[in-house]
Amino acid sequence: MYALGKKPVVEDSRDFKLSSYMVTLPTVPTRFGHGTLWTDWGMLGNDNYGDCVWASADHQTMLFTRLGPTRKGAVFTVHNTLSDYAAVTGFDPLDPSTDNGTDVRQALSYRRKTGVIDGTGKRHRIGAYVSIPPKDWKLMLQAVYIFGVAEIGFEFPSTAFDQFGRGVSWDVVPGATIEGGHDVPIVGSMTSSKRATCITWARRQEFTRAFYEKYNDETWVPLSLEILSSDGKGLHGVDLATLRADLAAL
Repeated sequence: MYALGKKPVVEDSRDFKLSSYMVTLPTVPTRFGHGTLWTDWGMLGNDNYGDCVWASADHQTMLFTRLGPTRKGAVFTVHNTLSDYAAVTGFDPLDPSTDNGTDVRQALSYRRKTGVIDGTGKRHRIGAYVSIPPKDWKLMLQAVYIFGVAEIGFEFPSTAFDQFGRGVSWDVVPGATIEGGHDVPIVGSMTSSKRATCITWARRQEFTRAFYEKYNDETWVPLSLEILSSDGKGLHGVDLATLRADLAAL
């Protein structure tokens, strides 16, 4: 069983936009990414509950902490993931009527102010988050290359359940109906410039550019300070601490 759980996107003109902040963007290699950092990413409750936004947040944190200076990697459990879901939405696993999903922007705000909790009780906060136009494939890949991950929320077509079960790429199939909203972290482009890879339901899943451009309705870049090296630089030399400070001053 696979659950969804992203609420419909609500536009907000106050969102910080990556395209207006980053002046110089790199050329992205055809194959890159961090989807193999963990052999088991964990389901984190998203097989039974609509906590995909929180499973995505924890998967992102697993990536950030594995890429960080200690390379240890934070470990999450179903209990931890559902506790954050409950804290923000009022979800109660004993009351199915409360399992109504999460607004992604609300979750990102919680991650910045409070942080998600791991299996040891440690909280992991992001420094800031910026948005990307939801159909901009090139900018999305550049963001994943620079910052390690991008978070996408999209309308989930019925045919994608079957494609996932068969282990093939998510792609556009005419006549598909929308089952709800889903949220996943993009972790790289592993086979070509027209496909990318995300983490969902405990494993890597590839999708096509056509799928992204048809169904995606929000893309975010969480800026994690946990991938900073000793010289204050993040992936590919990006000064994330300064970037966070600049965003906070806007």
